[in-house]
Parts: sequence; structure tokens; C-alpha cells
Amino acid sequence: MSELVLADLTTLRVGGPATRLLTATTTDELVDHAVSAWDDDEWLVLGGGSNLLVADDGFDGTVVLVRTTGIEAVPSDDPGTAADGVTVRVAAGEPWDAFVASTVEHGWTGLEALSGIPGTVGAAPVQNIGAYGVELSDVLTRIEFLDASTGERAWVPAAELALGYRTSTLKHGRRGVVLTVEFRLGTASADGVPVRYAQLAGSLGVELGALVAPSTVRAEVLRLRGTKGMVLDEDDHDTWSAGSFFTNPIVSAAFAETLPAEAPRWQAGDDVKLSAAWLIEHAGVHRGYAVPGSRAAISSKHTLALTNRGGATAAQVAELARYVQVTVLNRFGVSLVPEPVAVGDLLA
Repeated sequence: MSELVLADLTTLRVGGPATRLLTATTTDELVDHAVSAWDDDEWLVLGGGSNLLVADDGFDGTVVLVRTTGIEAVPSDDPGTAADGVTVRVAAGEPWDAFVASTVEHGWTGLEALSGIPGTVGAAPVQNIGAYGVELSDVLTRIEFLDASTGERAWVPAAELALGYRTSTLKHGRRGVVLTVEFRLGTASADGVPVRYAQLAGSLGVELGALVAPSTVRAEVLRLRGTKGMVLDEDDHDTWSAGSFFTNPIVSAAFAETLPAEAPRWQAGDDVKLSAAWLIEHAGVHRGYAVPGSRAAISSKHTLALTNRGGATAAQVAELARYVQVTVLNRFGVSLVPEPVAVGDLLA
């Protein structure tokens, strides 16, 4: 048990104390702590704290801090699985980027484009994290899950998680604790891995779809994320954030036609995905903007990141988020949806 305030456990570095804080370093301990937490009216599972905005008055309940470790290549349970791949099981508390670095070192492919994303492995399926043309759902096979409604511990196939753009059933309604995450990864070949994202291909100086060594892809992704303040750095306030604060809006094709022709857009099934960063910038909210008197500000490197310039409060971050939402809504008629999970009554 600990008396640390939650600001010390989140990348935005805001948030008050929890009533009770339990730290799990083994999977069995995580199960025990979770069951104990469920005796309280309010409970929260916390990994890397990279996708949370915690209220200044803290959390009146039990927080279970996930610090479990372990990465293991195992035989696949699926007899039809291709022989040139590898099944990897990872404890929920493993830091995400350290795990990605490990896959590159082992010659396992599929995650190199997701380098530099903060947080833990157990949190990754909740958001179905993605970047540079890759989503977790591309390689996720199943999770080991402790269900809060039944108390059962079981493996849940990825197909049952309704994984979508920054969403899953784990984010909306399915309460419990991710204990272990299982991936099916490729194995490196001399030809490398295909680059699936135009910006990444351009920065590498190759054609879209070209094959590049996984270590080269990882290094370039880390460099690109660094230029946007998206790689954690104690000394850089632009990284004191929750990453991209708003998801890219998905609108109807008819509505998209009402927007300026230069507004970036991508097909998303029958709908159209827009660039939240473009909408914010062209609504007049520029990099570095701060509400007067506030220590919360738009990142100086990336319009989508709301940052703590040192001494910001959760209320100030939420105020800035609302300002951005209202400004974009008034200018373009688009409602931006926050990506971080709010702990407390903070975000619309």
C-alpha cells in the first residue's frame, strides 16, 4: 500500500491521491489485489498512466497498480498457424516500448511501427493502440482476462473484444483486469517488413509498401515521435501529456463534403476519417496556446497534445480541452472526442 498521489503515476502529472493503492508484481498478486479492490464501490486499474486524466481531488477508491513482468514465446494452440511466426505471451505490466524493443531484438516482426507508445502491454488492447499504419488488432490473438462481473479468469479471443479505432469492449462496458496479452508475430527475413504509412515511407526515403529492416523502422518511428513530443522525456514538458488528446473524428461522407477541400480525410468504410490536428490548427488553436493564467497548454510540437507546462492542474487541462472542443465545433461543426479516460467529472 502507498500514499503516492496519482499525479506521480500519470504522464500528464496531474491528479490527487487515491484512498488505497495496491501494487501487483506477479499475476497471482494482480488477481488477489483486483478481487480485493472489487470489495470497494470504486476501483481503478492503473498501468503506465499514459491515457488518464485524474481529477485534482483524487480518486475515492482503490487503485491497483499493475507492475507484473514476463515475456515468453510459446507453442501456438492453433494447429493451422503458419510455421514462420511466433506466439508471444506478455504480462500486463510490461512497459509497452520495452516489449517492442524486445521483439525487434528477437527478430519478431509486426510491432516495430508501434515503437515509442507509452503505457503498459495490458493497456494496449483497451485502446487498440495504433500508429503509422499498424494497429494492435493486426497481431493480437487473445487476452487472459479476470472478469469483474463473474470473477472468472479465462482467455478471451481478440475477435470477442470488438476492436476498432481506439476502442474495444474493454473500454466500453467490459469491466475487469487484463492479466496477460498474447500476440502472433512474424519472424524477420532478409527482405524486412513492409512500410504501410505514407509519412513513414517518406521519412525513410522509400516507396509505400517497400521492405525495410524492423530495426530501421523502429529507429525512424522513435525519431518521428520525438519530433512531435510523443516520446517521454523528463526534461521536455511537451511530453508531459496523454499523447494525442482527441481521436480523429469519423463523419459521414456527405458531411465531409461540407468541409474545406484541403481538409485531410481518409476512407473509413462507408464513412470518412478526418484529421483532428488539422481541424484544431485551422480553427485557430495553434501550437503553444494556453488559456491565460493556465499552466496547461497545447504542445509546441504537436497540436493534438495537451501538456502540463509544470504545475498544471487537472481542471486546467480539462478547461483547455473544452476550449479546443468548442472552438472546433463552432468553426467546423465537428465534435472532438477526448481519447484519455477521465477519472472524475472532467471531460464532456
